[in-house]
Parts: sequence; C-alpha cells; structure tokens
Amino acid sequence: MVMAVSFERYGRLYYLDPGPYRPRVGDKVLVPTDDGPEVAECVWAPQYVTEEIGGLPQCEGVATAADLDRDEQNRQRRADARLTAKRLIREHGLPMKVVGIDFVDRRADVDQLVIVYFSAPHRVDFRDLVRDLARGLRARIELRQVGARDEARLQGGIGPCGRDLCCATFLKDFEPVSVRMAKDQDLPLNPLKISGACGRLMCCLKYEHPLYQEFNAKAPATGTAVETPAGDGVVVGHNVPSDTVVVRLAASGRRCACSRADVCSPRQQYEASPTTTPDAPLPVDLQDPQRLPDSPEVSVPAADSAEAAEPAQVETPEPDQVSPTTRRRKPRRRRRVSHEDAAPAPESVADTGDERDAGAGDGTGDGSQ
Repeated sequence: MVMAVSFERYGRLYYLDPGPYRPRVGDKVLVPTDDGPEVAECVWAPQYVTEEIGGLPQCEGVATAADLDRDEQNRQRRADARLTAKRLIREHGLPMKVVGIDFVDRRADVDQLVIVYFSAPHRVDFRDLVRDLARGLRARIELRQVGARDEARLQGGIGPCGRDLCCATFLKDFEPVSVRMAKDQDLPLNPLKISGACGRLMCCLKYEHPLYQEFNAKAPATGTAVETPAGDGVVVGHNVPSDTVVVRLAASGRRCACSRADVCSPRQQYEASPTTTPDAPLPVDLQDPQRLPDSPEVSVPAADSAEAAEPAQVETPEPDQVSPTTRRRKPRRRRRVSHEDAAPAPESVADTGDERDAGAGDGTGDGSQ
C-alpha cells in the first residue's frame, strides 16, 4: 500500500508506506526525516497499487497533541527568524534575498538549528551577518545560497498556465531545457512567453518535446506536395496534438486538416500495393503454382536437331583422380553448332585407319597388316 503526504498546503507530495496505520485524508501524521519525525498532512489515503514499490519510508503513526503543539511552535519560530534575518540583512547592506527558513530542534548534535536559504547575484561575504543572527536568535545558524529555480520552488507561485508551479508541486529534479525545444514546438521565441516565474525557460517545454520530435521525423515537411483523400495539395502547417497535417488543396485553394497517415508516402504505397488490396487479382507469378516467382525466366532457342536441343553434358572425373588444379578449373562450355555447320559423323572405317596410322607412327603396331 502507498499513501501521500505534504508538509505544506498545495506543496510537493511525498509517498510513504502506511504500515499498520490507516490515516484518512486531512489527518496529521508523522513522517521520518533526517532531523527526526515531522508533522505532515495526509492528502492521499492508503490504497493498494498494481506495481510492487519498495524502498519507501514508513509512516511513524498519527500525530499526537504534543506533536501538533511542537509543530505550531516551530512555525512561529520560523516566522520570527525570517523577520530577524531580513532586518539584519538590510542593516548590513548585503545584496541578499531571504527565500526560506527552516527550524530544527530534534537533532542529536545541536540543540536548535536555523537554516536560512537566500538568493544573491554573486558570492556574498556574510560572516558578520552570521554572528549577529546567532546572537539575535540564540541558535546555530546555517546560510545556504540557492539558484533561481530553487528559489521559485521554495517560494511557490502561479505559472503562466494559471496553475501552481510544477517545481513546487511534483517535480523532483530540474532537467535541462533549451531554446531548441521551443523552436521544434513552433512557439514564439519571446522570453516573456517561454519563461517561467524563475526567469528561466519553462520546465513544461520538455513535456511534449519527444512527441514533436517523433511527429516531425515522420510527417511531411512544410511545402511538400502530397496526395489527400480530397485531392492533391501542399502542406502548409502541422497540428501535433491532433496528429494532423494542414494541406492547401491545389484545385480549390482551401485548407483542410488531414490525418498524418493519409498523406504519408509509405502508407499510401502500402495501401496501393496489390498484395494488400483484398479485391485485387493475384500477380501472374502467383497464379501459376508451377512457376517460382523468384526464379528468372530462361528462353531456350528452338533447335532443328536433337543434338542441339540436348543440354551439354560435362564429364566429371572421379574424386580420386581430381587434383587441386582440376578443382579450380572451370568446365569448358561446349560450343553450340547450328544445323548448317554440322558435319557428317566419320565412318567406322576411317576411325580404324586413324587408329592404325597412330599405332604405326608410335611403333606400337602388332605387324599383322
């Protein structure tokens, strides 16, 4: 089970493991912190979640009356410390702005600790200020300088959208934001339009940036000629949230919004393919089951003699008689002889005479002739 609490009204949510406790919305509970248990308000009652979540701090129970009195006293001390810090900063003439005050009274190493968060345009020598604060508040003093984003997080406020600042409600880490993100989303590059309460680029520019990157990578660019169900036209704009493309038709000149899938070339080629159309006839290669679609067609010229029609036979030697040189030698292609050039086969008598002449020349005749 998981529950959510907040230390301030409309502040950041912190998730806890309720353990054996079942507080309701609005109840005050004890939350473990580095400085001891602190009082927080339950804004999300304990409930079961589908995913297994581990490593959450466990709730230490419902706050008692003594815990509520201590929390109220700490609030009053923080308010007094803020007024004292502002007065002393003004007396020392330091360019500092108090952002937040934190009061700790449950740490083992110190009795009371006041942490002052401030913002400044540059480094400030506040050694004299620390001595005066320690003397006036009678506690140990720590001064911590924060940036513009952390200042907005600690102070809180309303953003240009009319809602509470994201950094003060749910954002935990500040991710880098660039002007390129505003360009990809076709936003005006006016600093007053794309800056938040902290004076930096708004964190929400990063929320939809991956969606715009995916759309721009697949959608046709502005000025591209496309084919739409209403006719041919030219792309004049994009509407990323609705996943549509604004096209100006060439015939009438009016503008129409078409789905990105309707004007995407790969989608049109896929729908126009004969294999994806149910009513389209099969290709010629697939109509004849005896013909392989991947094998090329070979045309054999007609021959008048049976000898020309027969394929050439190549004698393959036995494996024992094949040498490495013979394996690398390609078989000699037989020259095809036409009907006009074909000579009559020699008679058997001529073959016997040739053999006799060859035997006589070699001196190997039997001498019977």
